[in-house]
Amino acid sequence: MKIILTGGGTGGHTFPLIAVLREIKKNSLDAVDFLYLGPKDKFTYEAFKKEKVEINFCLAGKIRNYGGIKSFFENLKDLLFNIPIGIIQAFIQIYFYAPDVIFSKGGFGSFPIVFAGMLLGVPIIMHESDVIPGKANRILSSFAFKIYVAFDPKEVTYFPLKKMVHSGNPIRKTILNGSRNRAQEILNLNFKKPTVLFIGGSQGSTRINELVIQTIPEILKYFEVIHQTGYEDFKNVKKYTDALIPDELKSDYHAYSFFSEEEIQNAYIASDVIIARAGSGTIFEISAIGRPSILIPLPESAQGHQLKNALTYAKLTESTIVIEEKNLTPNFFLAELKNIFQFKDIAELGKKAREFGIPNSAEFIAKDIIKFLES
Repeated sequence: MKIILTGGGTGGHTFPLIAVLREIKKNSLDAVDFLYLGPKDKFTYEAFKKEKVEINFCLAGKIRNYGGIKSFFENLKDLLFNIPIGIIQAFIQIYFYAPDVIFSKGGFGSFPIVFAGMLLGVPIIMHESDVIPGKANRILSSFAFKIYVAFDPKEVTYFPLKKMVHSGNPIRKTILNGSRNRAQEILNLNFKKPTVLFIGGSQGSTRINELVIQTIPEILKYFEVIHQTGYEDFKNVKKYTDALIPDELKSDYHAYSFFSEEEIQNAYIASDVIIARAGSGTIFEISAIGRPSILIPLPESAQGHQLKNALTYAKLTESTIVIEEKNLTPNFFLAELKNIFQFKDIAELGKKAREFGIPNSAEFIAKDIIKFLES
């Protein structure tokens, strides 16, 4: 059996694909060959390389909604050059690879592959993480015979109800394997105060990093902090936090540019509250680990999907506080963070978060794909 995996080049697309392929390998009685096909991206390349998956690239493009001369010419370049060439490249590779199915995580990077697969008559299965699908998935949904959705189908817009299957969002089961003892060892934690985890996604979040810089001396009076900055901001964040944090509190601040799989599973288990963006992957990992959270949706996210994700999650679980960036002042944030510990039951909030998720999502999707391939 042969499966092509495709999606955009962020952790929100890559990690669910990896979670599903691991479960397919584990549950299939027959040998399965995988090919990742998508836009060139170092992060995705390294992630699939570790899984010993064959990797090929093709061009991709997207349509930008924001105005300006630069975006106009970038859109023109993508429409006239990158997308058509990407479809031709994908068509050739799919033709010679001859997959039994294409599993797409969506995003602009998947468009050439899914479109070329449709032209060649390859069955298309998609997964949509967000309440509001992106433009690529809206278009490509007409080519798919099944669409797994992370949120309840009644909450998801644009897709035909008959095509949707409520699966949750696939997460790597390894993130559930952390321990506080191991976290203390590898993250050098003190555990003398409640622990707060700031995480900005696979690429980091400059706005969350700025919030940490603005509030870190005050936060460390009450909390121990684990902070994932992203590669690009790490040096700048360290420069400011090193200057701002009093010597007696420096051992309570732990900054990382990016978490390895072992680090993230132990950072999750060590945390009492998690502060994060509202990408679906992050929300479902927070849910699976059972932690209360403060979600700060990315305002520039396509169709405002992060805000909708966060508000839907908050409505269904009551385990998170949603703060839009326009309201994100240091004093307001600190007050909300302290209120969680002073006036809320942390354990009860964690229980509500855990009840929302579907931890075996990857296994469910994998077994369903195997069943289709064997039928």
